[in-house]
Amino acid sequence: MTEHATPTLDPSELPPMDRSMRIPALRERLGELGVDALVVSELANVRYLSGFTGSSGMLLVGPHEALFVTDGRYATQSEQELSAAGVEAAIEVSTESPEVAIARAAEGVARLGLEADSVSWSAQRRWSSELHHGELVATTAAVEALRLVKDPTEVARIRCACAIADEALREVAPRLLAAPTEREFALELEAAMMRRGADDLSFDTIVAAGPNGARPHHQPSGRPIAEGDLVVVDFGALVDGYHSDMTRTFTVGEVGPERTAMFDVVAEAQQAGVDAVAAGVPAAEVDLACRELLEDAGFGEAFLHGTGHGVGLDIHEEPRVSSRSTATLRPGHVVTVEPGVYLPEFGGVRIEDTVVVLEDGCERLTLAPKDPDPAAGR
Repeated sequence: MTEHATPTLDPSELPPMDRSMRIPALRERLGELGVDALVVSELANVRYLSGFTGSSGMLLVGPHEALFVTDGRYATQSEQELSAAGVEAAIEVSTESPEVAIARAAEGVARLGLEADSVSWSAQRRWSSELHHGELVATTAAVEALRLVKDPTEVARIRCACAIADEALREVAPRLLAAPTEREFALELEAAMMRRGADDLSFDTIVAAGPNGARPHHQPSGRPIAEGDLVVVDFGALVDGYHSDMTRTFTVGEVGPERTAMFDVVAEAQQAGVDAVAAGVPAAEVDLACRELLEDAGFGEAFLHGTGHGVGLDIHEEPRVSSRSTATLRPGHVVTVEPGVYLPEFGGVRIEDTVVVLEDGCERLTLAPKDPDPAAGR
């Protein structure tokens, strides 16, 4: 495992991202997908291919050209963002819905692909009855397959988001000793990330203290954090569209031998999982490295979820790291390693890092200390 010594905390210093080869790479997949052209409607995929960051935009990618359609709100923005990304695509600003404009441009396409995972049943019915008279083909992971391996500029954005989260936690963790409510602590942590340059949160922050920690996705409540609590803090920052994801578990005062044992075995299992990450390793083996340690310690049934997931333009994406995963890790995959133990009578422990896969291991991108003492990172 490698650690990057000097991650940038300033999003304005990130290297520029060149997207010019992404639409050509997708174009090369059209035959494999069994389509003559593809409609890209999932906004994360539109952003990946074009650099467009607005809320209304679609792409039609054909064998020789691409068309981007948006509405009047984004006329200037789309021109600027596609140009800055080096993307070669015609831009149409339509007063109709993007689907209508795209369908008109695709009128002569015999086999038109739609993204099955982002097109609703009602939208598919409209495409088949009103918008297109050729064959409609449901495609899966057409763009997501290209997104799996992150290039250095993408990793730089995830690393920056992780660094912002690291520093925010370092600032506010000691506040756990002052008995804030879960909600108060979550708000302080979120504000600290925003002050450091995060564009937004990766997801709704989880702060789960005492018995609430036994619920992996507990929403912060008005419960005060008290002496003897385990406190699970799961959070992340968003930078230029890319997410970070990290969990740390803290102890407030003396928590007793049972909770200490929970923390120690999860810390050991999490380190075993990180150590197992490398190119060529099946993702299921990373899950097994964590799960075997927890099972041997008698906590197997208290590990209620998979070990991790991919991170990028979506907070949860492929490859999944679970016992059922069929993925094999490749250099440039960015995944989490996050085993946990959840016992209603004692609370919960989860420790999570985001890592980027290397040929001979991984680089840990989340560098906040794992010491359970809230004051340890001062």
